[in-house]
Amino acid sequence: MNSFYIHRYPFIRLLIPWIAGIFCGDHFFDRSWAPLCGILFFGFFAALSFALYFLKRYSLRWCFGIAISALCFTGGWLGMTGQLQQAVCSFPKEETVYRVLITDAPQPKEHTYLCQALLKERRDTAGIYPIGHTAVLYLQQDSSASRLKSGDELLISARISPPLNNRNFDEFDYARFLMRKGISGTGYVASGKWTILSSSKPPLSSANPSISLRQDGMNNFDLKSTASSCRRNVVSLYQGLGFNGDELAVLSALTIGDKTELSDSVRESYSVVGASHILALSGLHIGLLYTMLFFILKPIARRGNIGRCVRSVFLLVLLWTFAFFTGLSPSVVRSVSMFSILAMADMVGREPLSLNTLAVAAWLMLFCNPAWLFDVGFQLSFLAVASILLIQKPIYHLITVKSRIGKYVWGLMSVSIAAQIGTAPLVLFYFSRFSVHFLLTNLVVIPLITIILYAAVVMLLLTPFSWLQIEVAGGVKKLLEGLNFFVRWVEQLPYASIDGIWLYQSEVLGIYIVIALLTYYFMNRRYRNLQICLFFILLMGTYHATLYWLDRPQTSLVFYNMRGCPAVHCIKSDGQSWINYMDTLSNEKRLKHMTANYWKRHHLLPPQEITADCRHAELNRQQQIISYHGCRVCVINDNRWRNKSTVSPLYIQYLYLCKGYDGHLEELAQVFSFSYVILDASLSEYRKHLLESECKKSGLRFISLSDEGSVHFLL
Repeated sequence: MNSFYIHRYPFIRLLIPWIAGIFCGDHFFDRSWAPLCGILFFGFFAALSFALYFLKRYSLRWCFGIAISALCFTGGWLGMTGQLQQAVCSFPKEETVYRVLITDAPQPKEHTYLCQALLKERRDTAGIYPIGHTAVLYLQQDSSASRLKSGDELLISARISPPLNNRNFDEFDYARFLMRKGISGTGYVASGKWTILSSSKPPLSSANPSISLRQDGMNNFDLKSTASSCRRNVVSLYQGLGFNGDELAVLSALTIGDKTELSDSVRESYSVVGASHILALSGLHIGLLYTMLFFILKPIARRGNIGRCVRSVFLLVLLWTFAFFTGLSPSVVRSVSMFSILAMADMVGREPLSLNTLAVAAWLMLFCNPAWLFDVGFQLSFLAVASILLIQKPIYHLITVKSRIGKYVWGLMSVSIAAQIGTAPLVLFYFSRFSVHFLLTNLVVIPLITIILYAAVVMLLLTPFSWLQIEVAGGVKKLLEGLNFFVRWVEQLPYASIDGIWLYQSEVLGIYIVIALLTYYFMNRRYRNLQICLFFILLMGTYHATLYWLDRPQTSLVFYNMRGCPAVHCIKSDGQSWINYMDTLSNEKRLKHMTANYWKRHHLLPPQEITADCRHAELNRQQQIISYHGCRVCVINDNRWRNKSTVSPLYIQYLYLCKGYDGHLEELAQVFSFSYVILDASLSEYRKHLLESECKKSGLRFISLSDEGSVHFLL
């Protein structure tokens, strides 16, 4: 793009350094950032002073631009750092009593109920201490925990600690994910370790009547609790109208953003066909609602500037009312914020939707919450809109369509293609999946979703007229059945999706550069631009091939850091592998989810699962002793080798100690001669420290998986 084109969108030039600053603030949060920020501030003021001094000289106008860019970069850096700093909190290492307020409805998991809670105060023998930080609590499943709801106050006894990662290869950074959401800690609350308190007048210690419980945030939580209650009432209304099963789940997700009823099969079906975005109440749904309200209120806008202002005010009120009734979920708040800015742009007579308006919306939202930049929904929403604004028209003009219906169909397809091009690199990066039939899906699903959403709004407005509401509900149910049937049909088509794709972060950036270069070429049709584009594609291909070769599978052993799932992964250089589960109750599903990125990155085939003694050409497992490529691993997860001895100890390379062995290393030394000791994450803290001390005393090399994370050994 030439400079003239860029100068038409000044907010893009402010947004880019702001985003760069947010990235740096997040990346360097755990490092010493103060000196660099000081240098940036100094550079900003120096450049600004220089620019102001020579402002009359047109040739030096770039100095002011550099100063503003430096300010935006520094602002993004400090904003992100400050937000992460607010989530930092130190907790006692031992189990402590806390008074907490549940701020989100508990969600049922496999063995627990997960909920977010505000830690109002900490209690110990020394007194009561206000906290005011948020934590994620895992409550053991029982009949009492199932009745908890948002707004309940509890007195719990638990060990809460800052979020930590398991440090497994290519694992999702869960700790930073929680910190970006303002969550300071996590804790497990066993049954019998909590009691519910009266919400009307929570008990306070008479010895400390002056303790403040930091009520400044309570109104926000009360508002959110009221919004959640409204959302539950809407779900109850749907159930009363006869919606159930998948139809109820999809309708709740489409209209109020409640995805708790969605089954795994429904989620997978929509993901395979490339329609997951319709189940996440966000930009598409708010855009449809905005469009409907915009045209309904169009007669008001015909009365000049005052009418346009009145319409914008009505739009703002109605959009935020809708956001309230959907529970004020982050995705809805982001989308409503963006369309609110569009409404205000229309109020002052500006172009309602342009790159500049989009950049203003993004900048204001990132100014309020810098961590939104790392939200997948935020990235996909803005990239989809930006790509539609940039390349939808060039795509539409590639084919000339004369019929009215053909223009509508091709227009819809061109929008879908533009959005897909803009979001495809991120979708591949985050989800490792490409939906082949996305055009067919969106061609049917988007018009159908539009009809369903508008019909659902009419259905809700007809609440005073129950007989008419029931009739409309029957039509909505038929539409939902048709939607789910079509999605499942597309899912069954050949090559519905390509899975297991692995992209590096740098490759995602490179793909977007290629898209930009191709777009620029089709806009200008210059041979030199085509040469640059082809050269960059060749460069990207070479880079990908190099990384592919560096990450090729190698014959090795891998031990993962996952509590409750001891396993030994034997990998072959051709991509085949065997994963030995050492416990009959191993959480195999969680292990596969945790290691999925590592397996994709190294192009491993789905591993063969070994749960008992076996004998293969490459692998032999007998009595918990694994022999692979001349290397032996002995897994000790019971007491079968205690009080035994042999004249000639069996040499093994790795002694893998897991939960279940109650003896000492010297007992095992009478049976085995070993080079390395691997301490599994399933060991208790006491057992781990005891075995570490024995290793140090005997001069043995050891690795604690809970401290070091995953380890691999080349063979």
